Amino acid sequence: MPSLRKPKDTVPTKMPASSKPTPKNKKPGRPEGAGNYKEQILDAAEQVFAVHGYAGTSLREIAGTAHVTQALITYYFKSKLQLFEQVFLRRSHTIAQEREDGLRDLRKLDKHRDVKRIVQAFLKPAIAQRSTPGGRAFLQLQARLNLEPPEVSNRLRDLAYTESTRRYVQALQGALPKLSTQDAYWRMIAMIGAYLYTVSDTNRIQDYAPGICDPEDPDEILDQLTRFIVAGFKAA
Repeated sequence: MPSLRKPKDTVPTKMPASSKPTPKNKKPGRPEGAGNYKEQILDAAEQVFAVHGYAGTSLREIAGTAHVTQALITYYFKSKLQLFEQVFLRRSHTIAQEREDGLRDLRKLDKHRDVKRIVQAFLKPAIAQRSTPGGRAFLQLQARLNLEPPEVSNRLRDLAYTESTRRYVQALQGALPKLSTQDAYWRMIAMIGAYLYTVSDTNRIQDYAPGICDPEDPDEILDQLTRFIVAGFKAA
């Protein structure tokens, strides 16, 4: 009877670890696994920066919140400054783009001379961020940007909002032909200050008017801000 045992030379041998092929496109030090570590770090950093600001936050604290190593953070972002910039630009670019889209939609509908609609197109993208914990953290982070070093805050504001804000000033001047450029920019700054304070969860409306005002109602926020700001732009 023939033997059922395989010949010795057909038994597979284990390849030495050193001889295993390495993918050519694998970067040195790149973390393994399918988890989206970059977004995980951005989300954690957003929460920590919102509470402590740029100067008061350490990479160690972010690493602990994200449940990753500091080495992994520096692999993706190189430095705390680059991480802060990406955290800020991630949502601010979304807001700016939605504002641009809002103006474009008003032109298509021939509503681009309606001051109320222009103001609401500017406000809605920011108010919508309050619907998620991450969005709320971003709004807090943005509200405290004035406390950050100018070399950090000024560059980020310029990258995120300068172009879209100028387009809104032009749109408001088109809707209000008697509004001077000087007044238009001053009133735009007043609008930005009003909405930032209102949506950042730092206001005290619940302390001043408990049971009367609801800062959790986005429609109430939009309505109150719109009426206040439109009146300001239309003032003599």
